[in-house]
Amino acid sequence: MIKQLAAIALAAAAFAACEPTSNATGLRASFQRAAELDGDNGPRAVYTITNQVSGNAVAVFARAADGTLAPAGTFATGGTGTGAGLGSQGAVTLSDDGRLLFAVNAGSNDLSVFHVDPQGLSLLSRTPSGGTLPISVTVSHNVVYVLNAGGSGNITGFTIDAAGALTPLAGSTKALSRAAPAPAQVAFSADGRELIVSEKGTSLLDVYPVDENGVAGELRSFTSAGGTPFGFAVGSHNLVFVSEAAAPGSASSYRLTSVGSLQLVSGTILTHQGAPCWAVVTKDGRFGFTGNGSGSVSGFRVAPDGSIRLLDGTAASTIIGSGVNDIALSENSRYLYALGTGSQQAIYAFRIQNDGSLQALGPVGDLPAGTRGLAAF
Repeated sequence: MIKQLAAIALAAAAFAACEPTSNATGLRASFQRAAELDGDNGPRAVYTITNQVSGNAVAVFARAADGTLAPAGTFATGGTGTGAGLGSQGAVTLSDDGRLLFAVNAGSNDLSVFHVDPQGLSLLSRTPSGGTLPISVTVSHNVVYVLNAGGSGNITGFTIDAAGALTPLAGSTKALSRAAPAPAQVAFSADGRELIVSEKGTSLLDVYPVDENGVAGELRSFTSAGGTPFGFAVGSHNLVFVSEAAAPGSASSYRLTSVGSLQLVSGTILTHQGAPCWAVVTKDGRFGFTGNGSGSVSGFRVAPDGSIRLLDGTAASTIIGSGVNDIALSENSRYLYALGTGSQQAIYAFRIQNDGSLQALGPVGDLPAGTRGLAAF
């Protein structure tokens, strides 16, 4: 019992540490300038949700070719937020082509889908999440899954049609490892054949097989190498890079095998930074980063076999300030963005150098308290 209480107290401390009017013309012009300079065709931007009780909205920041950001308006989701921390990664996410955006409405228990184009965001649909307190969303092809943290908690799947409407997948709602395990994230594997869920309260990583119709099967749970697994990123060659928020803070790497098992590669590599809660991996698979609730970003080098080691002896690739509440990579993995918390909530931009070090490009935005989630393209 004493050990259980100590574990619960440690998890609670980790949770606490991790929680610190649209302008369509300007958005279109900013997107067009970025596309021309970047040599790409689609809108390039960073997105977060304001998560306000009075009405949730997506705040958009257009990305220039040099990685710097400019405010480009807010777009109402039609739902409501909680005004407080969600304890998750993936509250807002994009389709692979960057043309659809998905945002959770944790206060109204639903999910909003937007179309992204140079004119801005267009709300396509708003659908009940299949549970309460939706905190994370993932998409693979035409299948979407939402992680609901309220009540006993569950994952629920949907199909999405060409008009952006979501239809619940029969038989897709699945329980987590136990009732109310304080989940943090749901994400598809690279090939869409598995779903992974991190559970903070149990220190488990759940893997669900996904059939050809998009329906999740029964979970298999694996004990996390480090305590309080929080955010994670799925990289090339079935890499799963996990941030672990329990003190003193760590990250681990796994391989997702062909039979849906998680095989540990590197376990509990200490970050020496408080509350590493969010994780990303570059597209080329060379670097991983954790966003630390204590106000820093830690960088890791990822070897071809999936093993990880710190890039910097202090494990603080960059110091942001009083807190970090999410991180995201641009679609080309040239830039990293961190949602900073504290006296001013803002998005901090960095260029990822060839050696994995981060060059600061400056903060932007004056976001309301309670803003959560980060996605970039």
